[in-house]
Amino acid sequence: MAIAKMNRLRLVGLRGDQDHLLRELQRMGCVEVSAPAPDPSDPEWAALARPDGQALAAAREHSRLLHHALSILNRYEKEKGGLLSPRPEVSMEQLFDDNAYAAGLKQAQTIVDLERTAAALRGERGKLRAWKAALAPWLALDVPLELKGDGTVSWVFATVPSGVGVPALERAVTAASDLSCLFYAGNDRERHYFLLLCHASAEQVCLEAMGGLGFSRADLGGWTGTAAENDRALDRALAELEAQTAQTKEDLAVLAPRREALRRCADRCAQEIAREETKGRLLDTEDAFFLEGWIPERDAPALEAAIAPFGCAYELSDPAPEEYHQVPVRLSNGPLTRCMNLVTSMYALPVYGSVDPNPLMAPFFLLFYGMMMADMGYGLLMVLGGGFILKRMKPREGLRNFGELLLYCGISTFVIGALTGGFFGDFLPQLAQLMDPNTTFTALPALFTPLEDTMAILVGSLVLGFIQIVTGQAVSFVKKFQDGRGRDGIWEELPWWVIYLGVGLVALDVGNVAGYPVVLLLGIILMVIGSSRNARGFGKAGAVIGAVYSGVTGIFGDVLSYTRLMALMLSGSIIASVFNTLGSITGHVISFVVIAMAGNALNFALNLLGCYVHDLRLQCLEFFKTFYRDGGAPFRPLGINTKYVDVEEETQHVG
Repeated sequence: MAIAKMNRLRLVGLRGDQDHLLRELQRMGCVEVSAPAPDPSDPEWAALARPDGQALAAAREHSRLLHHALSILNRYEKEKGGLLSPRPEVSMEQLFDDNAYAAGLKQAQTIVDLERTAAALRGERGKLRAWKAALAPWLALDVPLELKGDGTVSWVFATVPSGVGVPALERAVTAASDLSCLFYAGNDRERHYFLLLCHASAEQVCLEAMGGLGFSRADLGGWTGTAAENDRALDRALAELEAQTAQTKEDLAVLAPRREALRRCADRCAQEIAREETKGRLLDTEDAFFLEGWIPERDAPALEAAIAPFGCAYELSDPAPEEYHQVPVRLSNGPLTRCMNLVTSMYALPVYGSVDPNPLMAPFFLLFYGMMMADMGYGLLMVLGGGFILKRMKPREGLRNFGELLLYCGISTFVIGALTGGFFGDFLPQLAQLMDPNTTFTALPALFTPLEDTMAILVGSLVLGFIQIVTGQAVSFVKKFQDGRGRDGIWEELPWWVIYLGVGLVALDVGNVAGYPVVLLLGIILMVIGSSRNARGFGKAGAVIGAVYSGVTGIFGDVLSYTRLMALMLSGSIIASVFNTLGSITGHVISFVVIAMAGNALNFALNLLGCYVHDLRLQCLEFFKTFYRDGGAPFRPLGINTKYVDVEEETQHVG
């Protein structure tokens, strides 16, 4: 497996075929259209222009309408179905059915209009309720609210703060004039409400008397009839509004089964947006258009067959080495290594023309993860989880890679757990001891255990780390020869291999000549020559010192980083055993199972993420730095990318 070889595509076609050709490219899903950089000084380029964006704006407006309608339906009727339910499958013809799309847009507009009606009804109900609240303090008064006075008698609807006592108010009015009378209406938390009836000549005196008590006139303008009559009218209006609101909700609930059709329309709209955005990267005239982009070399024959009916002029060419940083990267991996795309993407994609790390990394990543988790119970849970995702959800791309990675890491964890005898730590032996104190079952069969063979596991971790680092150096060595830089490979990698061999011979006390470690000395000499070959003068000494210091400390530090394999294996086993012991202290089987499983669940959750992070660090910092060139841009072809439905496999282009 490797990075897919790309061809640059340049194509000129008739303007009338533009939409049809883009639809065909979208169905194939193998061409990434890039924006060409025209030369403004060239008059032929100056005649080309970007297509207008009216269709793109319309598609985005349709998308907002559809998603708004879906959000409305979700408020009025909750969706049934689980989070991990598989997405429905549709054919390409169903997804791009123009009649269904038009009907969906019309239905979405109906839903949005109904929601606007419901919002207007809610606003009207709120206004009527506010009016009822304003009338509530006056309900006890059986007088028309429009009374103002007739020149002889004055009617004043007024309020005072609730802190003012009603008797004090009555005394103030009576003292001001004998030609006055107060009618108490009611109160709320803030004010008292009343009606002042007095002779017109006494109105001013009474108002002045109440002014010191915080008096203010009540604004009842617009109301006619008594407060009770108006309140009953408002109740009738509210009942009518409630009926209209209920009917609107019922109309929306009736449209809820259209949710799936609207989702399909939303996915169709997303394809329209993608195609129109791609169109914006083209250059065209009144009669023709120019397209530039990238296509995997293996898909070129299918492309040529697809565009043949359009009569286009096109060119396919290999990118020059100086263009590699512009070439999008597509990793071509099989079922056993494509799950590593999840790991590589979290770091950075390799630059085009370099090495695909996934096949090289997969064995180490899975082995290291299994070593750090090292428990049959945890591995079994991971296998079940990964299998459930792949079987139940039938995912594609990212989620599929996650499911496969979880499955493969679970298998590795189970195998290493079988070698170390761990099943939720020492859950089974402790359970057996609790059920029968005289049992002879004290541990599962194991090749080695983290608590008893810690030093052996530490040495094994360092050896595995050294093997991975040497593997990375070997990959770098081969790649340099492939790129025509064989001398760099010889002087940069070969001396270290000679030094490794010399150190091994010294450790075994063999290979010495006249008491001198010849192989080790030869490696050191080669490293000195290689590190100083491009330096001049005193720079040679600095280059040698820098190479020795950076090389020795760097490799020593990198190898030591792999001690985390032992550390996480040991910590996970100890934490599981601690929780099992806490459960066994209770002396009761049920409480033991509850406490032990709760603790193991926490330990499993922490290690599930922790082991992934540490494993990722080993790959990205220790392994990748020996050969990996990052900085690649992902290959993003114009294709069918859906959110709510899956397009049937047989109708899609397989790249």
